[in-house]
Amino acid sequence: MEITQLIKEAVAKAVSELYQHTVQESEVQVAPTRKEFEGDYTIVVFPFTRAAKKAPPVLAEELGNHLTENVDDITGFNVIKGFLNLTISETYWTKFLLSVSAQENYGTHASNGKKAVVEFSSPNTNKPLHLGHIRNILLGWSMSQILDAAGYDVNRVQIINDRGVHICKSMLAWQKYGEGNTPESLNRKGDHLVGEYYVVYNNEEKEQRAALKAAGDSDTEPQILQEAREMLRKWEANDPEIRQLWETMNGWVYSGFNETYGNLGVSFDKLYYESKTYLLGKDMIEKGLEKGVFYKETDGSVWTDLTDAKLDKKIVLRSDGTSVYVTQDLGTAQERYKDFQMDKSIYVVGDEQDYHFNVLFEILKRLGESYADGLYHLSYGMVELPSGKMKSREGTVVDADDLMKEVVAIAREESLERGDVSGLTGERQQEAWRRIGMAALKFHMIRVTPRKKMLFDPKESVDIQGQSGPFVQYSYVRTKSVLAKAGDWDIDISGYKTPQPQEKELLILIRKYPDTILEAAKNYDPSLIANYAYELAKSYNKFFHDIPILRAETEAGKGFRLTLTQMVGRVLTSALDLLGIEVPERM
Repeated sequence: MEITQLIKEAVAKAVSELYQHTVQESEVQVAPTRKEFEGDYTIVVFPFTRAAKKAPPVLAEELGNHLTENVDDITGFNVIKGFLNLTISETYWTKFLLSVSAQENYGTHASNGKKAVVEFSSPNTNKPLHLGHIRNILLGWSMSQILDAAGYDVNRVQIINDRGVHICKSMLAWQKYGEGNTPESLNRKGDHLVGEYYVVYNNEEKEQRAALKAAGDSDTEPQILQEAREMLRKWEANDPEIRQLWETMNGWVYSGFNETYGNLGVSFDKLYYESKTYLLGKDMIEKGLEKGVFYKETDGSVWTDLTDAKLDKKIVLRSDGTSVYVTQDLGTAQERYKDFQMDKSIYVVGDEQDYHFNVLFEILKRLGESYADGLYHLSYGMVELPSGKMKSREGTVVDADDLMKEVVAIAREESLERGDVSGLTGERQQEAWRRIGMAALKFHMIRVTPRKKMLFDPKESVDIQGQSGPFVQYSYVRTKSVLAKAGDWDIDISGYKTPQPQEKELLILIRKYPDTILEAAKNYDPSLIANYAYELAKSYNKFFHDIPILRAETEAGKGFRLTLTQMVGRVLTSALDLLGIEVPERM
């Protein structure tokens, strides 16, 4: 039986026998003992003091004696201020290591029969992906990997914002100033080219506004904005020329997006397009009016009153019958459920949209949609660079492609200084630098709890001595090096009975891996996996420096430590894969 489960059952049984009080196993709090105290696992006894009618230290002492007398794998205990620290038998750890090393996919969970949809990225087609998108994409991808490892059947989707006046602004600027240039004629990525014309448009609009203001006419819309609005009207009227231009320029952008996604190592199972979904919610509005979820104002606009949920009143349909964003999202949510019948639907969107998703989810609940309780907004904070904030309209965004090139270049430079991959040549060397650089980027982005704002420092992210992806990769490569030096080994470790503290620390961390996956899935927090991987890597490096592996005192000890090294490497590889990080051959 898994050790924490064994402890929970034993404690629940002990409380029942000693104090005639029924305790559910879920109520028993078990955690690894803090390093400064003796023991392997700690029990919090405070929840049982009322039933026992005893002070926590006395209760802990009685529980400790009962457990050591009745449970073979619990061999000792100590009490610190009402916390019960348990020592697990030496033979248990060897049995545990033998058990997990025989499991091909240790840590991942069998199917739970449930489905999950993760929506992430969801860009606009008027500019390339940038630094903010990278955090979104990496959070979404790792969250989908974690849910998959937790037993869900996962589908990855995005909704592409391919319509609206902002899209027309890029189109209009290209029409006016593009001179027929294409990505092919300029040898440019299509999303970069379209993004340049978005900046051109906004610069021109700014100049026209300034001119109007100087002429004392601040109330008049700039001519170029009027033209953009006219282009949108033509698009909505299916003007063939405008539609053709729209399809052409969007095609350029999609090609560029796909290249970026490929470099990030992500893909999608289905794409939704706003140009096809923006009218979907209107039928739901009609049904909601019948149910009393919505009401009409005198001007014909449709609203919902969410003041009782502290969300104010919200318009869902304009007086002219046109939809707003929440209208579209209502329809898309329903369409997605028809496609996947999911139990969970996770939206990875920045925290500036917290209110929007609170409104969306509340409306869906009031409409009685069966999937409403499974909706979750994975909200995340803004990403900044040491140089400050970014503004896409002014062309000051940090392009995703440029950022990836930068971290790979830094990884190459630092690797050459250390001589890490000197044994590799040509494409293998280039591939190692790519993997190290991308690990730096991904780990640095994911290690911060999503809700927090974060500062991304490319130089810091590549630091092999810090809390970084390259450090975790380096630890993995170290396990491979140790195993390579051992050569062929097949040593019976069943007789090994004296695990060292450093070995126990690793074993406790390895045992924690399946639970960490479940916790990350439950809390929608990939940073738990990143920080777990770092702790395991750090612990292995301490073990490597403190404990002889190939020169162990006994053959059984050598085999135990090699098996432990092998298991650490496997878990690190698995955890990094959940973050979308590949391991290199050499470092």
